[in-house]
Amino acid sequence: MKKLVLLALPALVGMTAAAAATEVTESIEINAAPGKVWAASAKDFCGIGQFHPAVEKCALSNEGKTRTLSLKGGGTIVENQTAMKEGSSYSYVIVESPLPVSDYKSTFSIKGSGESSTVTWTGSFMPKGADEATAKKAIDGIYTSGLSALKSKL
Repeated sequence: MKKLVLLALPALVGMTAAAAATEVTESIEINAAPGKVWAASAKDFCGIGQFHPAVEKCALSNEGKTRTLSLKGGGTIVENQTAMKEGSSYSYVIVESPLPVSDYKSTFSIKGSGESSTVTWTGSFMPKGADEATAKKAIDGIYTSGLSALKSKL
């Protein structure tokens, strides 16, 4: 019996490791006061539509807690806001999307003082219909292009 348990242990450990979420974090320094960065990016849940180059249109529903992003070139992403700390961060989950991810959870945050801000976008997810590297590259590309565009706007 002990032999059977020991033989099964590597398989159980492998299953646990395979179930771990993939994480992506990107940050950028912006020479602008945190309040100004917040106003340009997150004053409401559709702020992303004001700076992200992939977003053609953003529409709010569910009392401002759900956003539907229409993407340039086609495609739609529906996201639900799960937390908001006015002036500093918000968190959300993807409900529907063409992206190669599932169980996606993300936080967009702004910290700083004076005329200097750090914007951090972090997310965790499970790859869906693609390998981990492909899924990670897709999310990283969303974060880096959005943060760069936000910096350019300010």
